[in-house]
Amino acid sequence: MRTLLSLLAILTLGACASTANDATSWISLFNGEDLDGWRPKIVGHKLGENFDNTFHVEDGLLKVRYDNYGKFEGRFGHLFFDAPFSNYKLRVQYRFVGDQCPGGPGWAYRNNGVMIHGQSAESMGLHQDFPVSVEVQTLGGSGEGERSTGNLCTPGTHVVMDGELFEPHCTNSTSKTVHGDQWVELEVEVRGGESIKHFVDGELVLEYSRPQLDPSNGDAKLLIAAGQGLALSGGTISLQSESHPVDFRLVELQILED
Repeated sequence: MRTLLSLLAILTLGACASTANDATSWISLFNGEDLDGWRPKIVGHKLGENFDNTFHVEDGLLKVRYDNYGKFEGRFGHLFFDAPFSNYKLRVQYRFVGDQCPGGPGWAYRNNGVMIHGQSAESMGLHQDFPVSVEVQTLGGSGEGERSTGNLCTPGTHVVMDGELFEPHCTNSTSKTVHGDQWVELEVEVRGGESIKHFVDGELVLEYSRPQLDPSNGDAKLLIAAGQGLALSGGTISLQSESHPVDFRLVELQILED
């Protein structure tokens, strides 16, 4: 397994692998042992402060837990990988487990997400709920009814869909509903500022293009004022903490040519 140092040397915004092997191989971002290469940012806490051990590794799994919270109290969190990316495939295997933390919002039941094209962890405000980013939303079923996963949400951003600017905050994918605690494989194909595709268990379930900042959003306005252009061609990757316990057993990335 590559060391974090070698990963950060290869996996930088717009970087291409130096050999054909690097360009086609999958590289693990989670080592199965600890949170090396990742930093938490939880609402009301400084970057790097892992409040009540929200994110931790146990039995080879990256776990999101709220055992010591009491009540959730709006403490949304994100675990940021230490390098940004532009052209890549990201593969994640996840499952929802247990019960939602008391006080978590109803919409956050069996709800998590993978944030891509995100702002830097350092640029987030102390009490900012979500990074400005494109969210690949993961949802679990309640045991009855339909509830897709691999959806799209856009905190502080917009995308283009079917040739037109798409401004709704969330839109559902065409995936099946996943009930229970079974493992799900989510894959995202990101082509810089051009196209993004979501796959669930190998099936294409959603696609869109031209991710960009939403100039009417308060958090995005701060980035624009700091000199960032509207178009998004890359950014951070982070895993969410939204009040329901979730496990990750695989987080890996494949660099794509520009």
